[in-house]
Amino acid sequence: MKASLVSREVIADSIELTARGYMFDGIVALVACDKTIPAAAMALLRLNVPGLILYGGSIMPGKYKGRDLTIQDVFEAVGANAAGRISNEELLAIEDHACPGAGACGGQFTANTMATVMEIIGLSPFGSASVPQVDPRKFDICVEAGKWMMNAVGKDLKPRDICTRAAFENAIASVAASGGSTNAVLHLLAMAREAGVPLQIEDFQTISQRTPLLVDLKPAGKYVAVDVDTAGGIPVIAKRLLDGGYVDTSCLTVTGKTFGEEASQAQETPGQDVIKPLSAPIKSTGGLVILRGSLAPEGCVLKVTGIERKGQRGPARVFNCEEEAMHAVTGGKIQAGDIVVIRYEGPRGGPGMREMLGVTGAIVGAGLSDSVALVTDGRFSGATRGFMVGHVAPEAANGGPIAALREGDVVNIDIAKATIDIEVPAEEIAARMKEWVAPAPRYETGVFAKYCATVSSASEGAVTFRPRQGV
Repeated sequence: MKASLVSREVIADSIELTARGYMFDGIVALVACDKTIPAAAMALLRLNVPGLILYGGSIMPGKYKGRDLTIQDVFEAVGANAAGRISNEELLAIEDHACPGAGACGGQFTANTMATVMEIIGLSPFGSASVPQVDPRKFDICVEAGKWMMNAVGKDLKPRDICTRAAFENAIASVAASGGSTNAVLHLLAMAREAGVPLQIEDFQTISQRTPLLVDLKPAGKYVAVDVDTAGGIPVIAKRLLDGGYVDTSCLTVTGKTFGEEASQAQETPGQDVIKPLSAPIKSTGGLVILRGSLAPEGCVLKVTGIERKGQRGPARVFNCEEEAMHAVTGGKIQAGDIVVIRYEGPRGGPGMREMLGVTGAIVGAGLSDSVALVTDGRFSGATRGFMVGHVAPEAANGGPIAALREGDVVNIDIAKATIDIEVPAEEIAARMKEWVAPAPRYETGVFAKYCATVSSASEGAVTFRPRQGV
């Protein structure tokens, strides 16, 4: 997982380099899982030649004992097995059935979140992203992509014409409404910097607070990604946002039509239960909360889908890497009320800002998700659920306050106030930091060394270049 976020930069650079070398007039960027999607968008925005993004599509759900499975179930089963709650045979059976074929992970995890974003922001044609990978309709969409691309080239419709500030706000609203991945915060900040659009981490809080949670998807919800397609696709989500007044309908899409024109053509399946009506949202506010405080002066991210408690206060259980925390969870050393802190896993410290899905899945599987919180300067998978706070900035490797935490320090997280604080006097934290020594880089040569030398804070999208002045 150290390579995952780094790959976003490498993929974006590779697309840019190829396109500049061949001087393409237009680009159809084929994307699949996770970082390929934002990377393609970043490259298109850098190049600013007509282009569109075509998503391979979600995997179909696995089937086991009458229920749908995704990769999320495997990680949580590992924790359940370690806690003695399921047998080795049950764990193997879940693993064997979870991924039945081709496609990106099957919930509203990072890939499907970003696929939703690309359709809502206008870089993917409406109706293209929610069709599953193995569905025969995908062939027809690929044929149509050629027509859409030639139309964009003919009209000289460029990515920065599409990805305006209003379009980014629309995209954030779609993440909030669909219970999407916290990784969308990193990726949209990175895309905005490529587009020259002013966007700050606080904007996610503002937009999420005014947008209801409407889509009942895993990891916290009931349904899998292909159920969105069955319900009528992402255009139905767009229509809900349109009808509720949560989006700017005048934004252009890659088809040349406006958001409003595209969304108004949505065809909702009668009786579907995946995308809730505006009159009966799952929650009145969206799935993302940006917290700030003495532990995270630059901010951090909490996904609140499926969380009922309004905060948590408890002793910090401090670990300097993911593996240490994993051993503690699977070894039964974490107790109800603990706040697990994993540091030195940020963009620079990790390096690469690993996803903590193994640990978060183990916490859920061990039956601790209702009583334990996790705080990290690393990231989470879109499949993560529970009281999990990520992207703490500044990160530990850059001397952020999380580096000063000691075992047993009380951490207080208040969702209503959007705060995360250390209950240790500021002068004590300052004294500890005077004794702090920055860790040596874990890599001194190669791609990870380059990344560490150039990567920005998670609060700026973990990009590998200096943001433009004022952006």
